[in-house]
Amino acid sequence: MEEVLKKLKTELKIRGFSPLTLRNYSFFVEKFLLKSNKNENDLTQDDAKAYLGELFDSKSKNTIMLAAASLKFFYTEILGKEFSQIKMPKKDKKLPEVLTKEEVRKLIESADNIKSRLIISLLYSSGLRVSELVNLKKDDLNLQEKIGWVRRGKGGKDRLITLSVNLAGELKDYFEMKGKDKVYVFSKDKPLTTRNIQKIIKGTRIRAGINKKVTPHTLRHSFATHLLEAGTDIRFIQSMLGHSSIATTQIYAHVSTDEIKKIKNPLDVLDNDSK
Repeated sequence: MEEVLKKLKTELKIRGFSPLTLRNYSFFVEKFLLKSNKNENDLTQDDAKAYLGELFDSKSKNTIMLAAASLKFFYTEILGKEFSQIKMPKKDKKLPEVLTKEEVRKLIESADNIKSRLIISLLYSSGLRVSELVNLKKDDLNLQEKIGWVRRGKGGKDRLITLSVNLAGELKDYFEMKGKDKVYVFSKDKPLTTRNIQKIIKGTRIRAGINKKVTPHTLRHSFATHLLEAGTDIRFIQSMLGHSSIATTQIYAHVSTDEIKKIKNPLDVLDNDSK
């Protein structure tokens, strides 16, 4: 099993998949191999079906989709086996959780140290994915111009990000105090783990008294939604988020609430017309 898992990881690296994808695919394939208890050459599509079927008892559709994608890559690209008989479940169409501007302010103010505050501010200010944040290097930022570059983001693409005036100033002060010998923005010579960032966000959410589930991605969703509410062209938001398709960005048109709140309810109009 170790040999075939090593082969899987090597293939994912060569194809340019992100470390997160590598970890997720390896996790599900290893669980599947342990569950099936078979030599990889003896595996059939029925084995994959049985494994995925059991996941429906305890896992979300999105998790099952990820497991299915992992097994499909493993079967077709590593084992050279068919996977066509297995139909992927449809993804749950849930709207992303979004913080209000006041909740974002409370979250930033509830950070227990300057590093945590800057991490939260940068996630919200630039719409970065957590994997992009931990891999962001000092040399990727131009604080004078208040811009930065995501190098080899999702899909292997570079993209430009913007920084707020205040955040650029705070980062400059932070580097002068604690970051003179750092390679990465928030770590010295190797990236922080994404789990580390998630724990920071969770602890800060609790201190802020926010009842919503808040993750690093929640700040990305909030960044996009607040830009849309402020009238920013959705094509610019697409570029800043690094979305390949405008269709991915358009979900925020359904999340934005400011414009919906301004709509006059027909019942109120009906009542006024009758007076």
